[in-house]
Amino acid sequence: MGVKISSYSYGVRGQNGWSVTYLPSQICAIKGSTVDLQCKFTYPDTEGDTVTEVRKLIWYTKGGKTDPVDLNADQDYAGRIEYKNGCAVSIRDVRESDSAVYKFRFITNHQSGKYTGSPGVTLSVSAVELQVVKWERKQSGTLAEMTCKIKCLPDRHPYIWIKNGQDVLTQNSSSFSYTFSDAERVSCAAAGHRQFPSPAVYMPDLPLVSLSSSGHIVEGNPMTLTCSSDANPAATYTWYKKDTSGPLSKDSQLVFTSIQSSDSGKYYCKAENVLRSRTSEVVFIDVKYPPSFPVVSHSFPGGVVEGNSVTLTCSADANPGATYMWYKEHEANPLSKGPELVFKSVHPSDSGKYFCTAENVLERTTSDGILIDVEYTPKLPSVSLSPSGEIVEGISLTLTCISDSNPAANYTWFKENEETPQRSGQNLTIADIGRQHSGLYYCEAHNSRGSHKSAIHLTVAARCRNKTFKIMNIMTSAVAVLLLLILLFVVSLWTRKKKPTKSKEHVENIELDLCPEYENISTLRAFIASQEEREKQSNPT
Repeated sequence: MGVKISSYSYGVRGQNGWSVTYLPSQICAIKGSTVDLQCKFTYPDTEGDTVTEVRKLIWYTKGGKTDPVDLNADQDYAGRIEYKNGCAVSIRDVRESDSAVYKFRFITNHQSGKYTGSPGVTLSVSAVELQVVKWERKQSGTLAEMTCKIKCLPDRHPYIWIKNGQDVLTQNSSSFSYTFSDAERVSCAAAGHRQFPSPAVYMPDLPLVSLSSSGHIVEGNPMTLTCSSDANPAATYTWYKKDTSGPLSKDSQLVFTSIQSSDSGKYYCKAENVLRSRTSEVVFIDVKYPPSFPVVSHSFPGGVVEGNSVTLTCSADANPGATYMWYKEHEANPLSKGPELVFKSVHPSDSGKYFCTAENVLERTTSDGILIDVEYTPKLPSVSLSPSGEIVEGISLTLTCISDSNPAANYTWFKENEETPQRSGQNLTIADIGRQHSGLYYCEAHNSRGSHKSAIHLTVAARCRNKTFKIMNIMTSAVAVLLLLILLFVVSLWTRKKKPTKSKEHVENIELDLCPEYENISTLRAFIASQEEREKQSNPT
């Protein structure tokens, strides 16, 4: 119940027997207690010829005489008001905001029978205040000097001191000194009102750290760490990061508006009041982030040579760590899973552009392509002729050399038993070819990785127009020779008859331009020679 400061009553007696008397007129109440407001009121038994009857009783703090707000209708007192017999009213669980002047008003059955008592009851509600005014930290604990006070009570009002809500340490004094150890709580109360003690004074509990995010802490998102510790006086807080010098914050919250991967680490806070300082357990902040742009490295410092071992490595910074897949350009299916793509013996068909992907629960990223260009020795060259077919004197002949190689091959042409190359280049052209060009020719294809040779034998035939033409040419020549011989024979006979004198005649030898395959007409030549010999015998000089 409330603590009465004065025991005298105060009231105003109106004319004709209308009055209200407050018992008492001032009350000091402890926060949380129940206060009874009491009064007495009088009124005339009759008003004119009408017997006076009380129709309504009102206690109020708001409004005036004409429009008072009944405490029962005031939301600030909802559930805490109880009207009792007469004009008494009870206010439960009083608050400091309930401090006010309370007035009583009653209304009768007469039109003018309304009356409000003045000046009312002054209610002062105060909390029990315990303050630590001095302290000294020692190895055995903290020695604290404390005072207890209720503002609306006189300074010399007696108090009691309570340990852990039970043990009474001392009485009658408003000040007290005590050495605190862990888990000890000390409170005070006004004498006679132990059920309404002050908040206890105690050391901070072990601070607890909570995170605003219950799932993954993702880079770029906001995140808050909150430190809390039950303590009285209230604790102050300081935030630290392991392996970082100096405090990060002197507030109960450590706020990251956009957390970064560099913020990952171990954090802890300290809670401190005048009695003690305590440190929380360490909390690990693991900031997740998607894979960075993958970087592809390779095991070959120079070119890639057929048959060598080649390894491509994909790497990306990510948390959680990335998984890797390898692909070849223009192929849908992955080649390999893992950070490395290994070719134990690389083949020319492995040439192409490769790329990798790095993926974790947040995102998937793709690298740039890396080109593998497999170099190899020229394959066995292939030699072709243009025009194709029989090689005869006088034509222009082109020999072409082709070889698969990487890098592209250079070509050199040689002829058997000749030290000087015929030509450098893929083609060897022989204009107006003759029999002297017959022989064995070599094509050498060579690049930085090696060389390879191929040979071809050329046989150059004498030039003939065509078989039919050759036969006709022989027949025509034979007829001409026969006619000439007959003519010479006739002339010879005629000359012998006509001229007995000796004469020397020149017979021109005719050399036939015959193809090599028709040089077997030596019989014809022998015939011509015998005819000439006869002429000589018949015409001796």
